[in-house]
Amino acid sequence: MSIIVQKYGGTSIGTIEKISSVAEKIIKEKNNGNKVVVVVSAMSGETNKLLDLAKSIDPDVSGRELDVLVSTGEQVTISLLALTLNNKGHKAISLTGSQAGITTDSAFNKARIESIDNTSIKKYLEEGNVVIVAGFQGVTNSGDITTLGRGGSDTSAVAISVALDAKECQIFTDVDGVYTTDPRISDGAKKIDDITTEEMLELSSQGSKVLQPRAVEFAGKYDVGIRVLSSFKDGSGTLIKKENDDKMEKAIISGIAFNKDEAQLTIRGVPDQPGIASLILGPIADHNIDVDMIVQNVGEDGLANFTFTVPRNDYKVAFQSLEKSSKKLNANKVTGNNKIVKISMVGVGMRTHAGIASKMFSVLAENKINISMISTSEIKISVVTDEENLKTAVNVLHKAFNLDQPH
Repeated sequence: MSIIVQKYGGTSIGTIEKISSVAEKIIKEKNNGNKVVVVVSAMSGETNKLLDLAKSIDPDVSGRELDVLVSTGEQVTISLLALTLNNKGHKAISLTGSQAGITTDSAFNKARIESIDNTSIKKYLEEGNVVIVAGFQGVTNSGDITTLGRGGSDTSAVAISVALDAKECQIFTDVDGVYTTDPRISDGAKKIDDITTEEMLELSSQGSKVLQPRAVEFAGKYDVGIRVLSSFKDGSGTLIKKENDDKMEKAIISGIAFNKDEAQLTIRGVPDQPGIASLILGPIADHNIDVDMIVQNVGEDGLANFTFTVPRNDYKVAFQSLEKSSKKLNANKVTGNNKIVKISMVGVGMRTHAGIASKMFSVLAENKINISMISTSEIKISVVTDEENLKTAVNVLHKAFNLDQPH
């Protein structure tokens, strides 16, 4: 008997009726002769409700107590799903992250999984249970509850798939697969039947919300196949797997992702000398703020302008930190823009096709879309532009690279 790991997001289990429908999917998989482990998120909107409660006490809440609070959302859904399956005549047991043997580091609110002791899960599977595990959470070696960051249930599911050597990790969500871009932005968006782990990691990292980047990274590292499926309609979804050589000749670009959750900061007139980047970014890192794109332009008289992007939620803290650095470095001034969007084109076909970047820039220029930053990798090109340009930019690029054609 193979082990199948299924993960259901908040919209899939938002009501008792939806939980009952999910139970039927699980029963169907079990009747196919597989052992089933299910990872669930909290009901849709529940985590936000818990966060709002905490923020009503402390707007800048973080740390241990926040994890104790928000981890309760998943405990509701694992028990309700277990009760539903048992009521339908199928043995099921619910496990918190701790009970499932998921050990993490102690970085509260964005912990990383260090190991999984699969003993308990395997024991309950052997006893004929469907094992239902709370996603998004784990426990430190000292017994503190931790959470893995928003979307962490995907990571939980993939990590458990690795720990159990599962046949497949099925991610059920409110969409029926991975699309060439967000269908809410482009009417021409097409579902992708299969995509490489490498491409999916780039799309996820650049703003595609279908899968959490860390989950895809886990899958690539341990060679776990992920299938993205709809909770609400049948279909084969999108299979995410290691690179297929044939894929390289099919399409130059696989998809376009965008991220509206970023902000841009610039410190102007800093000395153009070694060590300046460290002096600027060090204090930012001390605030546990991730920096994404970086551009340094040399100006006049040996002075440079240093521009970078940070998560939009961190904009205020990063701006204040940069102003302090500006005084120490005798910089001219600090400017910022928290109304930007990063748009990224991704495809393994870029490796064998020249001129992708120049075509991208030409298309944007023809449509009078100004770009302020550019970043490239072997299979990705990202640009930063004003948020108001998002829909136009995605649609013209989508059409220019034939992504509106059937995949």
